[in-house]
Amino acid sequence: MPPPCQRGAVAAMTPFLLIFMLAFAALAIDVARLLIVRNQLQNAADAAALVGAGGLYPANPKPNWSNGVTQGTSAITLNATEGVKLISGQVQAGYWDLSRTKSGLQPQDITPGTNDAAAVQVTVSRSDGNNNGPVSMLLAPVFGVLSEPVQATAVAVIAAPGRVGPGALLPVAINQCLYDKFWDSTTGQPKINPSTGKSYVFDIYSDYINVASYPSPMDPCWKGQWTSLTPNDPGSQSAKLIKDMVTGANPTPPVALNDPIFIQSGAEASIYDAVQSQLSAALKSGLSGWTVTVPVVSSVSTNSDQPVVAFASLLITSVTKQGNKSYIEGSFVPNAKISGSTGGVGPYYGAYVPPRLAW
Repeated sequence: MPPPCQRGAVAAMTPFLLIFMLAFAALAIDVARLLIVRNQLQNAADAAALVGAGGLYPANPKPNWSNGVTQGTSAITLNATEGVKLISGQVQAGYWDLSRTKSGLQPQDITPGTNDAAAVQVTVSRSDGNNNGPVSMLLAPVFGVLSEPVQATAVAVIAAPGRVGPGALLPVAINQCLYDKFWDSTTGQPKINPSTGKSYVFDIYSDYINVASYPSPMDPCWKGQWTSLTPNDPGSQSAKLIKDMVTGANPTPPVALNDPIFIQSGAEASIYDAVQSQLSAALKSGLSGWTVTVPVVSSVSTNSDQPVVAFASLLITSVTKQGNKSYIEGSFVPNAKISGSTGGVGPYYGAYVPPRLAW
């Protein structure tokens, strides 16, 4: 039994202990609730930003800014916090610096740099006058805290690819000078043939052909060559491998800018059958051709590894199989969407990766 002088000490301390217990309970319950609502708001902002970024298509020659904002705003209302639908949020569109050298959303009227991607920024909050007000506290009011505001922000972008995943590339490497000849990098659009009023149509011939002896208008830039999309290895010369890759069965890892890819030798005329099959399927479905993405190299030099400098979108409209003089005919196209595992950022050669979160 405690000495008489200590009797009642526990009773005297109980109110203070109760205050501390309530404080810890408030911290555990109310902070946990705030974190749950914060996560719900972040999910809503992420989803709305991705939808908004998707609404920026077609992004060249100018992103569809108003549609991106409209789509992002509408997407906010599809989400909820604590079972109550969200009503509104702040949605803006502009350019986002993927290198993070410049902070914040850049204006729509800037001349975008290499790392500037069209973006939609969404901010969603629970605060006074917004989305049913701030989050009500359960135990914190004991300490005078009745409610707390919560906010989340997300930025999603569409950008030209810096990396393309398996199955998304046609295994044909083309010369950069072909792109320079038929693409206007200032406008981000194909150059127009004044005689037709449409994009220039060109032929991609195998490097196996003697260019000097081929009938006009053969041009040294109009070279293309099958590639394994990997550095040189024992299987890089397999025609079956290339055929499988044409049909989307691509076993290779992702290809990124500056990665070396092996440029095969020989016309490999049999592979054109696989290209024709894919083109025929596209035409039967009502499309004007088969839109593909191809790696661009500075030089189509056979039996060598060449670094990738960009990824270009190409609309294939016909295939001509003439043995060693087989060729693919097509034109460059803008605003092509690449499916599959993609990422990074690269020069815009007509292809875009799916919208992705940047912040």
